[in-house]
Amino acid sequence: MQNKVKTGLNMTGAQMSPDDSERMLDAALSIKPDVKGTTKGIAEQRRLRVVESDQVGSVPIPGTAKGMMKTAINKLMGKQPEVLIDKLGERLAFERSGTRLYEALIAKAEALDGTPEAMLRDLRHFQKEEADHMQLVVEAIERLGADPTAQTPCADVTGVASMGIMQVITDPRTTLSQSLNAILMAELTDNAGWELLIELARQAGQTEIAEAFGKALKQEQHHLVTVRAWLEKDLTSQLS
Repeated sequence: MQNKVKTGLNMTGAQMSPDDSERMLDAALSIKPDVKGTTKGIAEQRRLRVVESDQVGSVPIPGTAKGMMKTAINKLMGKQPEVLIDKLGERLAFERSGTRLYEALIAKAEALDGTPEAMLRDLRHFQKEEADHMQLVVEAIERLGADPTAQTPCADVTGVASMGIMQVITDPRTTLSQSLNAILMAELTDNAGWELLIELARQAGQTEIAEAFGKALKQEQHHLVTVRAWLEKDLTSQLS
């Protein structure tokens, strides 16, 4: 495949067939929907569903006596350890996804002609760091007496949110720049997630965990700057 966008027979735009587009609009106005309703009605139904629904999931109770004791102590001190554990679960899920995203991006970059060896080397290094970050979060969760194998609500949600990025990168039709753009979205979210998690850890009195996460944040910041530079260079080269 070509690793850049090109002009072709794209028939999706209305300008390609103005007569057909006009007839389509006329049909849309003349054919009434089978079910009556308005945007206000849809919004009301959504509101009702929100009120009636349960949550995505729950933070599991600690599975060990040590974990139960730590949770009880934090509760007595007026802290809500489940908030931090939920966000730790989210970060664990995101780092797991990040490892797989880079694995897929490496496969695509290797398949395309002309990918610089330096980029491939950095991509492999970034993937290893994502895996290291995942293990770092596992250790933090265990330190709090929680179970890193449990899927917390935020972990569930971030897994769903990450699926679109994975679909872009694993699509054999997408170019390297399109895949880099997708991984850039992940890195922007990743950086913000680490910043928030570090602050939550500090607020929860887990200063050692916060300090340990500082190194991961710096590495993620480097990922972000590097991926953005790759994308800019790749797109700029296509302009000439």
